[in-house]
Amino acid sequence: QVQLVESGGGSVQAGGSLRLSCTASGSTFSSMAMGWFRQASGKEREGVATICSDGITNYTDYVKGRFSISKDSDHDSVSLQMNSLNSDDTAIYYCAADYHPGRAQPADPNLYHYWGQGTQVTVSS
Repeated sequence: QVQLVESGGGSVQAGGSLRLSCTASGSTFSSMAMGWFRQASGKEREGVATICSDGITNYTDYVKGRFSISKDSDHDSVSLQMNSLNSDDTAIYYCAADYHPGRAQPADPNLYHYWGQGTQVTVSS
């Protein structure tokens, strides 16, 4: 069973930065695609950034140039560096994984079967 644990959420002022991390266990990490999703209050969960097993990254338009996803295969972890945060980025952020979720953007959360518990990110203006 794949288990994902996120860390690094918190509160920050607009224009600031946060780094989220997600550690995977119980999986063949190198063969999985990893993604970061978020869900704001009253809204549906939406894709933010993904990194495929071959290392190719994809971002949704509203985070391009501000967010960066990376993975550390030695530690079975994936990170999301978030810069120039604004109030629209306030949400619960989830780490997700799957073996074959496809590469469409924005990433479809229904194609990811393994999820972390989520971490809150709050950006104040």
